[in-house]
Amino acid sequence: MSEAAPITRQYAAQALSSAIEEAAGLLEVRYEREDVLRILDLYGGDLPEALIAFRVSTGASRAGELDCRFTVPQDSDPYRLALENGLLETTDHPVSRLLSEVHDTCPVDGYGIDFGVVGGFKKIWVVLPRTALQDVAKLAELPSMPPALGRSLDFFDRHGLGDTVGLLGIDYRNRTVNIYFGEPPAGGIAPESVRAMLREVDQAEPSEQMLRLGREAFGVYVTLDWDSPAITRICFAVATTDPASLPVELDERIRLFVQHVQRADPHTRFVYAVASQPDGEYYKLQSYYRWGAGVPEIMQLPEGSLADPV
Repeated sequence: MSEAAPITRQYAAQALSSAIEEAAGLLEVRYEREDVLRILDLYGGDLPEALIAFRVSTGASRAGELDCRFTVPQDSDPYRLALENGLLETTDHPVSRLLSEVHDTCPVDGYGIDFGVVGGFKKIWVVLPRTALQDVAKLAELPSMPPALGRSLDFFDRHGLGDTVGLLGIDYRNRTVNIYFGEPPAGGIAPESVRAMLREVDQAEPSEQMLRLGREAFGVYVTLDWDSPAITRICFAVATTDPASLPVELDERIRLFVQHVQRADPHTRFVYAVASQPDGEYYKLQSYYRWGAGVPEIMQLPEGSLADPV
């Protein structure tokens, strides 16, 4: 068994690398096979059973990238691995301490990592137990958490976003944190609520497309950083088996990616999301290379459990 396991992992890594290369070619994204295999080899201890997802985004600054994210062994230390292998640089910024503080304060159900085919290692996901979603106020008290989380507690309450968290995403490249609410509003978010939320945190006026997606959203998350006293981004996510059926016009890059994924698996699931920005909005689509039965849905936002992070 000990001799067979590495072969299985190697096969899984090679197969995933080939799938990434194929998608990157379609999207005209630069692909460096050795860089991708290095990350898969470092973190792929559970790769044959891992939940694996791809993501593409709109916008000029994101068009040249393809992201891949997957679950990693629960007993690993993904941040330490990144430092020791030169995927991240040592820093005294609070982002470097946040993962250990979450681990020491909260029960953790698992981890995932996120990397860009071009940009390399980016993010660590922290999955909190479905039966022990954490109070957002408790997380706001962590010394290394962006202060904006504590300052936004009243905002979350007034807009009905819930008071528990099921998933965190720590972005080490951009030095941001994503907070995924454990109990998102039932029945989506009304247009007037979307407008009020974005106006309050100085985001651009939402498009009609964003308002339509808000009505169908099953999940909401916010993005925070250490330089801003307020929320820097709000994202609304919609689950679908066919993005073309959504009440939106798909970006050409996303449309091509959807067709590519559907040819490989006509029954696959997608998560389509819209994210606010002060100067507008952008869109993200996540597809699943493997939706592992029995694996914690790290790629999800909670609907009473966990659900898809985009």
